[in-house]
Amino acid sequence: MEQRKEFTVLAVVLGAVLGIIMTAANVYLGLYAGMTVSASIPAAVVAAGILHGLLKQKGVLQANIVQTMASAGESLAAGIIFTVPALVIVGAWTDFAFWPTTFIAIAGGLLGVIFMIPLRKALIVENKELSYPEGVACAVVLKSSEGGNSAGLSTILKGLTLGAVVKFLVTGLHWLVGSVEAAFVASNRVFFVGLDVSPALLAVGYIVKLRIATTIFLGGVVGWLIAIPLMALSDELAAMPALDAAWTLWSTKIRYLGVGAMLVGGIASIVSVRKGLAGGLQNLGTSYRNRNRAAAIPFTETDISLLSMGIILTVCFAIMFGLYVYLIDHWGLSLLTTLVMIALAFPFVAVSSYIVGLVGSSNNPVSGITIAALLVTAALFLALGYKGDTAIMITLGVAAIVCCSAATAADLSQDLKTGALVGASPRYQQMAQSIGVIIPAFVIAPVLTLLHSAYGIGQGLKAPQATLFASLAHGLFVSNSLPYNMIGMGAILAGVVLVVDAFLKRRGSSLRLHVMPLAIGIYLPFSLTTPIFLGGLLHHLVSKRQKESAETDRGVLMASGLIAGEAIMGVILACFIAGGVNLALPLWDHGTAELISLGVVSLTLVYLYRLARRR
Repeated sequence: MEQRKEFTVLAVVLGAVLGIIMTAANVYLGLYAGMTVSASIPAAVVAAGILHGLLKQKGVLQANIVQTMASAGESLAAGIIFTVPALVIVGAWTDFAFWPTTFIAIAGGLLGVIFMIPLRKALIVENKELSYPEGVACAVVLKSSEGGNSAGLSTILKGLTLGAVVKFLVTGLHWLVGSVEAAFVASNRVFFVGLDVSPALLAVGYIVKLRIATTIFLGGVVGWLIAIPLMALSDELAAMPALDAAWTLWSTKIRYLGVGAMLVGGIASIVSVRKGLAGGLQNLGTSYRNRNRAAAIPFTETDISLLSMGIILTVCFAIMFGLYVYLIDHWGLSLLTTLVMIALAFPFVAVSSYIVGLVGSSNNPVSGITIAALLVTAALFLALGYKGDTAIMITLGVAAIVCCSAATAADLSQDLKTGALVGASPRYQQMAQSIGVIIPAFVIAPVLTLLHSAYGIGQGLKAPQATLFASLAHGLFVSNSLPYNMIGMGAILAGVVLVVDAFLKRRGSSLRLHVMPLAIGIYLPFSLTTPIFLGGLLHHLVSKRQKESAETDRGVLMASGLIAGEAIMGVILACFIAGGVNLALPLWDHGTAELISLGVVSLTLVYLYRLARRR
């Protein structure tokens, strides 16, 4: 039964070490660039290399535990850096206090784990519409690296090398640009087009396939090619360069269309899986009744016990109640805030887990989900008459927990999909994710303190999401300057899309219009949605000629490698940047770099197409 070797001391130690490294790297990268790199696939590659290559361990289950733990730290870092620095930027905190920051990370991460448990069957097992692209790709990496599929491993390594090289040329040497963009003004309107130079985004599009990729791109068209040109430029915007004007319109107005659409789409997502959620809760009850009959439930369908869930939830409640008492020094308000936080965390965990099933963790707009939680929380406390620093502290405190929960649950969703494909135990993965949350949580506050003292978070390190949340909190409770009209228009747009999609479904049409990927496309930069669409289009062209499963499709293998290569190189370069090492060695002007970058994207598409065509 060597294949059943899974939740071992070796796997836990290796997962903890990788989790700490990737957490620290992603804290810097997220503050610097406004995004983090998905750690599941890089961790799977590293784990498989160490366990299978160096230690000659057989089976994929230990490596699966390692990647589950390592990716937990990365997702936790995203949850913290998008929200907690806002407390410092807005002036509610003067520094990153160790225990409050650590407790926010632990409580939020653990809530994400336990709230994902009743969702597992509904979203991972039963819902065939959700592809969980990184989860599928990670399973492909683990299976192909075990030693029985040398051709598959070779294909992955080709993609890994290409993805890493392109990332190094973009971020390291600066020979390529990260994004090719152009904008111009006509009749006092600004028009924008753009394309991120990212093999990983092409790969995500290939994995999620054409329908979802097209819907995301359509959202980008609505936001960038329709909504922005419809808005006349003010004198201040007209004085800016066209690119700056376009980005300013998007960041201050248009992206809030996406926020409004996400609010409605999130509610619709929860309603759409309500039967599955009820079934999942019923399954937990069945597991509890059969707790003394282990054979009644297959090993690959066993979650952690209800007693364990109850203990974890109680601990999280106690931590957050104590933390809110410490922050706002009011017992009754702290109890209300804790209840609001828990009430919001579960539905937004469901939304986040649903979204990553559509578009993957790398493109999960967890910041948009957190904005929605922030707005709901703020509306409640505004109605209760709270303003000033106390209201800001409460709202950002709730948003931080929800963000950590949503990010962690999204990551666990991908991991559970991987586990389902490789025959792992959900219970062991949930235990590994919990440990993977707790250990890296103790690293985040010291890293934040170090970076803030060295660069200044919100200044040298721009921290775009945290800056946005600080602006939201200030706008809600001080200046009252949020674009509520845009949020409302986004909600109306989402309602129209839901009606149209329901009509298409009733007619039995193969054409569908899903609101969440559309909202994501509005919220995300257009330069990001474009390569996703190109990847989906490429998959469509390949699938017309041959039909392969994810495990045998060389295109999926190649795409998995592209994601892994770019992510691993992103982590490595983050370490160099954090150490003050400048690798930049530009050889040509910006215009030439843009042309070469477009050529690299084109060649990557051609190479992926030709390789995917081979059987």
